[in-house]
Amino acid sequence: MTEPSPRHPALRNPDQLTRGERAADIMRNSMGSWPFVFGFLCAMGIWAVINTGLHVGGSSGKAGFDPYPYILLNLMLSTLAGLQGAILLIAAKRQDQISSDLANHDYHIDLKAERLLEENTELTKAIKALTDVIHEHIVSTA
Repeated sequence: MTEPSPRHPALRNPDQLTRGERAADIMRNSMGSWPFVFGFLCAMGIWAVINTGLHVGGSSGKAGFDPYPYILLNLMLSTLAGLQGAILLIAAKRQDQISSDLANHDYHIDLKAERLLEENTELTKAIKALTDVIHEHIVSTA
């Protein structure tokens, strides 16, 4: 989804948002992007290459920074997966709030348009009635 425009009348400006709302917007816009996906994949690739190199090339019984290869990585990824669910819910909740604000604004605009349409319909009926009176007057005098 695109970044909401602060110029839209239904949305608050960024300086009117709470710190949590701004953080949720930043998370939604950064974690839901291709640069994040590619950056994450690169970080995992670098981890794997360094850890494997240090493990295989370790000397005097030392096996790199992770003596059991990929167990620490597994823990980190499991922690990330657990947090990612909560982060996605926070971002989705913020997006729902934005959508609700937009829908509420659209509803009020629709009510205003409906009132104007009813007024226009009444004016059109009045014009038709006057046109009929004028027509009758012209026909009766001719």
